[in-house]
Amino acid sequence: MQFTAKEDIEGPIDRVFAMLTDFESYERAAMRRGAEVVRTDSLRNPGVGMTWQTRFKLRGRDRNLALTLGEMDPPHGLRMDFMSQNLDGDLKIDLLAMSRNRTRMTLAIELRPKTLSARLMVQSLKLARANITKRFALRVAEFAKDLEDRMRGAA
Repeated sequence: MQFTAKEDIEGPIDRVFAMLTDFESYERAAMRRGAEVVRTDSLRNPGVGMTWQTRFKLRGRDRNLALTLGEMDPPHGLRMDFMSQNLDGDLKIDLLAMSRNRTRMTLAIELRPKTLSARLMVQSLKLARANITKRFALRVAEFAKDLEDRMRGAA
């Protein structure tokens, strides 16, 4: 099952990509929300092969998620692969320069269930697809606005 959303961001593609690959800020944000995040690779610079182990509470249960930076194509996008006990998937972010100061971001998440309970969960998501797609698009819009705000603050 896949969810996709597009947002335009005020900023040049190089700066947008730089903000997207500021992985330390995402680690700090997740920890502020109560997640445990541990970087498990030994790379010095951001690049393919970066890995994280995360632990967080979702719907009253502890969840573990392994993340891997599977693809990085500066400044055009990246792909993160994630694995949990019941579900695998990937997050793909593509960037397209619309003009010198405007970038279109396309964000897609694909979920692949590994167990029967995960298949049932994905099936229930399919039944509520319209509502979930709308909520996903709103979250992507918030994320794009946050990127714009961070770019203005870093300028």
